[in-house]
Amino acid sequence: MERFLYKSNNSGNYNLIMAYPAIESFAMASLGYLWLYKIADTTEGINANRYYTNSTNNLNIKAIDSIAFSMSFDFDFLGVFTILEKLKIPLYSSKRNNNSPLIFAGGPVLTTNPRPYEAFFDFMIIGDGEENFPKILDILKQKKDKDTTLSLLSEIEGVYIPNNPTKKASVNLNNIIYTPIISDKSYFKDTFIIELARGCMNRCAFCTASYTNLPFRVNDFSKIIETIDMGLEYTDKIALLGAQIASHPQFNEIMMYLRNKMEAGKTIELGISSLRTDSITPETIQTLVMGGQKHSTIAIEAASEHLRKFINKNLKEDQILNAIKISRENGLKGIKIYSMLGIPNETDADIEEFIRLGNLIKKENKGFNIEFSFSSFVPKPHTPLQWSKREDTKSLEKKQKYIQKELAKIGIQSKFSSIKWDFWQTVLSRGGVELAPFLVEVYKNGGNLSAFKKAQKDLKLDFSKELNGSELLEAEVPWDIIEFYPTKQLLINEYNRLYRNYSKLY
Repeated sequence: MERFLYKSNNSGNYNLIMAYPAIESFAMASLGYLWLYKIADTTEGINANRYYTNSTNNLNIKAIDSIAFSMSFDFDFLGVFTILEKLKIPLYSSKRNNNSPLIFAGGPVLTTNPRPYEAFFDFMIIGDGEENFPKILDILKQKKDKDTTLSLLSEIEGVYIPNNPTKKASVNLNNIIYTPIISDKSYFKDTFIIELARGCMNRCAFCTASYTNLPFRVNDFSKIIETIDMGLEYTDKIALLGAQIASHPQFNEIMMYLRNKMEAGKTIELGISSLRTDSITPETIQTLVMGGQKHSTIAIEAASEHLRKFINKNLKEDQILNAIKISRENGLKGIKIYSMLGIPNETDADIEEFIRLGNLIKKENKGFNIEFSFSSFVPKPHTPLQWSKREDTKSLEKKQKYIQKELAKIGIQSKFSSIKWDFWQTVLSRGGVELAPFLVEVYKNGGNLSAFKKAQKDLKLDFSKELNGSELLEAEVPWDIIEFYPTKQLLINEYNRLYRNYSKLY
């Protein structure tokens, strides 16, 4: 069952499909996708409908004016192609005629680097979409010819017409983004998600979510409280969203507000995706436990302090140990520790630090469930480490097997992202327009790991440039076509600072 927290307009003669390149449960858990759908669904003259990779309803393609995709993950292009093929729409925009729907997209993947995907879209939304999307809809519903429409759209900040420079759109948080449709089909069943803050002040050197969402912004406290109360009228499941929500200046007051409600007898199932390690307090943990949360997560990235300092993760070991201690003493059953393999400058001694730290945590927290969760370093655009090399797959797999074995000896479970998939994520992240035929071949071959290898072999492609980065920091990269803050020069300065400071330690 779906419960709408707004009144749908759902009228007009401009037919817009809001497509999500995955199954319905994932779509209904995507806050950005749902919020833009709400904007479309309440805009006069727009008839908006949702569509997913597992949708079974037949659409009359001749009646569709445009299709908007949301791309949150690097491999979402597979879902985009699945939907386009299901609707019998050519994958390449150049192969569509003037009677074809306009195909456009937005989302974190395209904001970071739109170049590998631009051959498939008529235009893309770069950056925050909640303010420029209504302007886009106002132009679309005029139903002018394609060239005129694209010309008008190009004047909107954050709208990228392939091969035409634009500036990333960034908005003040004047309105709170929340789940506008609560659904029992969502991956987070019947959950009301509310954004407390956007961006992150820490600026970890590898983190695209931090750099692409600068500056750090917070929502107004009184509006947050009003929105929480509204959500509680529809469900008792509340989730607080933000890369650095604990840095909201009134985060403790927000948690206390929820706690007071629970102590007064209100049932609330409270969720927070991750806690900042150095901001965990007994009160926060107690509130989460009252809200039914049994486990939480912290991110340390590296076990050695000097490597954390190198990536700008300024976190002391005693802060890590204290966060786990507070979590255990105040009712949580366990904690997941996010970490990373293959950080530039990583040595065997840094790997050994995970075993030492794991031993220490285990001894100090007997009976407390500890799990390490590892990803491997993927150099991302618009971060200071965008120029760094991706470590060899065999070397990373060797580290993974060693850590898994040694942590198991001391009774700590460890999970790992797929190093082979992270390899291809690197290729996609730093690629350019030349990747378009490769993406199509990958899709045609089934979209699995073998498909990537086969496509590379068949097309005789060399990805050493994407994997090795560049020592020429000023050299042009595909995503330079997007005007960004922080600027490329600021990233170069930060890159040099990080490596200069690291070299002083060794």
